[in-house]
Amino acid sequence: MAGGGGLVRRRAPAVAGTFYPAQSAPLLAAVTALLEPAVAAEPAVAAMAPHAGYVYSGHTAGRVFAALDVPRRCIVVAPNHTGEGEAAHGGSVCALGVFATPMGDVPVDEPLAAILLAECLYLEDDPKAHRREHAVEVELPFLLARRPDLTIVPVVVGWSDWPRTRALGEALARTVERAGEPVLLVASSDMTHYEPAAEAQRKDRLALAELERLDGETLLDVTRRHRVTMCGRVPAAAVAHAARLLGASAGRVVETSHSGMVTGDDRSVVSYAGMVMR
Repeated sequence: MAGGGGLVRRRAPAVAGTFYPAQSAPLLAAVTALLEPAVAAEPAVAAMAPHAGYVYSGHTAGRVFAALDVPRRCIVVAPNHTGEGEAAHGGSVCALGVFATPMGDVPVDEPLAAILLAECLYLEDDPKAHRREHAVEVELPFLLARRPDLTIVPVVVGWSDWPRTRALGEALARTVERAGEPVLLVASSDMTHYEPAAEAQRKDRLALAELERLDGETLLDVTRRHRVTMCGRVPAAAVAHAARLLGASAGRVVETSHSGMVTGDDRSVVSYAGMVMR
């Protein structure tokens, strides 16, 4: 885990204290509550979970992670909201070091990151892209609560086309096959942004139908044609494509929700969905 100069590359939390509690005990209590009630956790090839503040999307995220038998190694694929980073093709891996959380540091799975970088020409080791990006970070307390010896490969992407997304999905599948032990793929995404709740739910159903079929290419087409403002459509499409290549047969929606359920205002919401792919 040595970075430049022999020092450990340590990525500090960017949204602790805003999206979720900044202290260990309150955060663990919050995540534990969101993971209840306990359900029969089963292995899965992949999953999709939202990444908003826990007060809004935490319940849906909790339903996803409660349903998963989380292995030690996870690859989390997320959108690049900030636009930061230096990767020429828009795909950024944080390939060294640790991601700090209030519940403890999560080591980057450096051998697995090296495999993924070798398998995908569109990815680079680009820690600057991860410095302020929240979409990987928000998932980590859930994963850590389910698997204390967790290691991750954090990936953020900033493109929107299918050829690069397909290549990423294929690289993810080959990386999992080469890992030698179970690896969970996690797509981090919220759904429709800032539309009336009924319209958001209508648009979300179009996108989720393609994810249920594990059809990443059509997902990108549907979200473009119907203007579904799903921020993690590329991560979700890549992970769904990888899941199909790895033998998954379908995606199952665990829960859908939206911010109006918390605020009481359905006029302009952000919507969320959780899915497990087996």
